[in-house]
Amino acid sequence: MADWNARQYLKFEDQRTRPARDLLARVPLARTQGESVFVVDLGCGPGNSTELLAQRFPGAEVLGLDTSPDMLVAARARLPAARFEEADASTFTLPRPADLIFANAVLQWVPDHDVLLPRLMSMLAPGGVLAVQMPDNLDEPSHVAMREAAMSGPWADRLAVATSARTVLPEPGAYYDMLAPVAAGAVDIWHTIYNHPLDGVAAIVEWVKGTGLRPFIDPLEGDERAEFLEEYAARLAAPYPPRVDGKVLLAFPRLFIVAVK
Repeated sequence: MADWNARQYLKFEDQRTRPARDLLARVPLARTQGESVFVVDLGCGPGNSTELLAQRFPGAEVLGLDTSPDMLVAARARLPAARFEEADASTFTLPRPADLIFANAVLQWVPDHDVLLPRLMSMLAPGGVLAVQMPDNLDEPSHVAMREAAMSGPWADRLAVATSARTVLPEPGAYYDMLAPVAAGAVDIWHTIYNHPLDGVAAIVEWVKGTGLRPFIDPLEGDERAEFLEEYAARLAAPYPPRVDGKVLLAFPRLFIVAVK
């Protein structure tokens, strides 16, 4: 895929940051002061989640990691005091064990969770916390319509791979089984469904253009991309009817995991 676009992503900053706030509120890390606290924001994006971590853990060493140069530019501008590095969630290393690895809306793009999550736990200090939030919306109309539109036009062959760009999340029980053997403390897993009021179907398109729609539109250019987006938007009209005030409700299920080492 092409590089992420921080400006597009931040068009819905408040809504995108809310799950990070909800996840952080459930992190049971008592060591909130001092330079000894080492916090890693894995998949930091433009720094909106990193900012929450810096506020929660004043004086801590905060490291943001992301694969996107554009996201890292935005993050560094937002939080000059924090450290940001380009790194992949599957292969990154740390200079020392972390007290918190915070992965907000990133691991859905990373395969092999049965290997990945125990590896992340191994990178924590004793008593450290792994906190994960992932969209669990591949069966929502917003994402079903992406796959249907991809298979319905002249671009079908080129977009076939896009339908598998994201990891299909295992059931909560599978995550529990991955983490319980390597967690000395609690393993907490839950779902939340957010219902975001948006200004019509066009706003849904703008939302997903910054995230889930990227694998479908990045291979297309010009008129072909516009035609695909028109086809996609047309498929959203029925499942997202206008409410009494003209807005539409985008239902957005998310999976949360907090595990203590």
